[in-house]
Amino acid sequence: MRRFALGLLLACRAASSADLMEVYNLALANDPTFEAARHTLEAARQKLPQARAGLLPTINLTGNDGKTRANATFTGIPEAARDIQAWTWTVQLTQPLIRLQNVFAYTESESLVLQAEAQFAQAEQDLIIKAAQAYFDVLVAEEAVTAADAQVKAMQEQWKQAKRGYEMGIAAITDAHEAKSKAELARSQHVAALNDLETKRSELERLVGEVPSRLAALRPLSTTVRPQPDDALAWAAQAKENNAAVRAQKAAFETADAEVSRNRAEHLPTLDWTASHGSNFSSGSLTTPSDYTSRVRSTQTGVQLTIPIFSGGASSARVAEAIANRDKARAQLEEARCKAGADARQAYAAVVNSLSQIEALSAAVESGASAVKGNRIGYKMGIRINSDVLSAEQQLYATERDLAKARYEALLQGLKLKAAAGILAESDLATINVQLAERSTTSAREERLARR
Repeated sequence: MRRFALGLLLACRAASSADLMEVYNLALANDPTFEAARHTLEAARQKLPQARAGLLPTINLTGNDGKTRANATFTGIPEAARDIQAWTWTVQLTQPLIRLQNVFAYTESESLVLQAEAQFAQAEQDLIIKAAQAYFDVLVAEEAVTAADAQVKAMQEQWKQAKRGYEMGIAAITDAHEAKSKAELARSQHVAALNDLETKRSELERLVGEVPSRLAALRPLSTTVRPQPDDALAWAAQAKENNAAVRAQKAAFETADAEVSRNRAEHLPTLDWTASHGSNFSSGSLTTPSDYTSRVRSTQTGVQLTIPIFSGGASSARVAEAIANRDKARAQLEEARCKAGADARQAYAAVVNSLSQIEALSAAVESGASAVKGNRIGYKMGIRINSDVLSAEQQLYATERDLAKARYEALLQGLKLKAAAGILAESDLATINVQLAERSTTSAREERLARR
C-alpha cells in the first residue's frame, strides 16, 4: 500500500520537480536490498523469545489408549481368550533450575539482535547514500548536458564565421577546417553527455521505480558549511566506535564470546524441577486368571539432576570451534574499526577539498561572467570579435558545470562522513532538501550576468 501511494504521488508530480525526500521515500518502498534487511531484522528479533523459552517451564501432555487380544493358560485352567482395554494420560511440568548453557544462549541471542539492528542501521544509511548519489548524479549529468549544448552552439557559430571569412577572402581555409573540427568534437561531447545523462537516469529509475521529468536542484546561493567538529581525528575516533559496521562486528564478537561460554557450560550439571499428574485404567490383566479393573490417579514431584560425564569428545570440540570463531570475530572487529576510521578521514578530506573547489570555482564563475559581459560590450563597440564572446561563454559554461559538480560532491561527501561516524539519518537528507528548488526558465548564469 505504501509503495502504491508513493508511486501515485510521483505520478501526480511527473510534470513538476520532485525533490530529494520524495525520491528517498520511493527508494524506501522500492529497494529490494533494504526490504531484505528489514525482514532480516524481524527474523533476528525472534531469537530472543526462542532463547527465553529455555529459561521458562515446559508443560507436556501424553496419553495413549489401546486394546489387547490374547489367549492365556494358567495351571489347572483351560486356555481362554482374554481381551484387555487400557488407557493412560500424564501431564508433566519441567522448570529448569540450573542450566547455565540456557542463560548463555539468551545472552548470545541478545547480541545477535544487536548485530541485526546495527546491520539494519547500516542498510538505512546505505540507502540514504544511494538515493542521494543517484539524485545528484542526474543533476550533475544535466549540468554537463547544458554545458555541452552551449559549447555546440559556440563552436557552430565559430565555424559559420570562419566559413564566411573564407568565402569573403579574409580567412584561410585551414581556419574553417579547424573550426569545423571543433564543432564536430563539441557535437560528439554533447552526445556523450546525453548518453551519460540517460545512464544516470536509468540508475535512479532502478532505485526508485520511476524517474520524474524534472528534479529540484540546489538554489544558486545555497552554501555548504564545514564539518563540525572541524577535525579529521575526532571524526575518525567517533567512527571507530559508532560506525554501523563496527557496532555490528562488536555484537558479532560478543555473540561468539557467549557461544564459547554456552559450549563450556555443556560440561556442567543441570538441575530441573519436575511435577506430573496422571491417570491410568485397565479392564483386566493378562498375568492373572481373574478379571478385575484398575483405575489409578497419581501426582509426582521432585528434582532431576543430570551430570554429563562423557560425550565422545563432541563438547570439547565445540568449545575449541567456538574459541576459534571468537578470535576470528575479534580480528574482524579490529579490521572494521580501522576501515571506519580510514573512511571517516577520507570523507572529511573530500568535504574539505570540495569546499575549496567551490570557493575557487565560484570566484572563477564570477570572473567568467564579467569576461562574457565585457566581451559582449567590446563586440558591440567593434573592439572584440564574436569568437571572443563565444570562447568566454564556453569557458563560463564549463566552469559552472564544474562548480555544480563540486557543490553536489560536497553534500554527498558530507553524508558519507556522517555515515562513517554512524550518525547519518533521514533528517540529514531533509536538511539538504530545503536547499533545493524547482529550476526556473531563467538560468543562474543569465541572472548573474544581469546583476553585473
